Amino acid sequence: MLGPFVEHWGYAAIVAVVVLGNVGLPVPEEAILTLSGYLVWRGDVRLWPVLIVGIVSASAGDNLGYWLGRSLGGAALRRYGRRVWLTPAKLDAAQHFVQKHGALAVFGARFLPGLRFAAGPVAGITGMPPRAFILANTLGASLYVPVIVGIGYAVGQRAGSRLEQAGRTVIGVEYVVLAAVVLLTVVALLLRARRQRRPRSIPPRTSTRNAAQR
Repeated sequence: MLGPFVEHWGYAAIVAVVVLGNVGLPVPEEAILTLSGYLVWRGDVRLWPVLIVGIVSASAGDNLGYWLGRSLGGAALRRYGRRVWLTPAKLDAAQHFVQKHGALAVFGARFLPGLRFAAGPVAGITGMPPRAFILANTLGASLYVPVIVGIGYAVGQRAGSRLEQAGRTVIGVEYVVLAAVVLLTVVALLLRARRQRRPRSIPPRTSTRNAAQR
């Protein structure tokens, strides 16, 4: 499903998913970066635009989360955080992590799925200086994105042909199943229409005299 999405929208799809994922929405950020690496191997997209778009999008998403946390404060995040899977327990863990390690926590949280999107808002809540956050965030994104894209590229090199063959097999099976469903549906509709056109047998009437004798 993500493959056609990236192939159709190109780099804009990477921007949308990565930014939303870093803000905190439940979107497949790692999956689309890994897929982008695979598409680089396949020749559908180019490596340097993917890396630049990924790094800028990841940094922008976290920066947005930082300014939301700095502007709204901890009370708002505790009230509305559940809507983006940021439970009070995750928020407390992220806050403790950031307070203990500072900018290093922002850098390291990039590689921790449970804390990645929480690090920005929590850094804003705790009052981390903007320069320190932006530097740690950018450095983390600059390392994280190439690693995840590189994994997708390596998958393409090692198993690309097998994946392509498996994909064609799955598509073929889907067509067969779809054809069978359509055929069964048509047969069922024809049988139903035939039953509806068949004249109903009228039960013989019982004469009043026979009814009286009974």
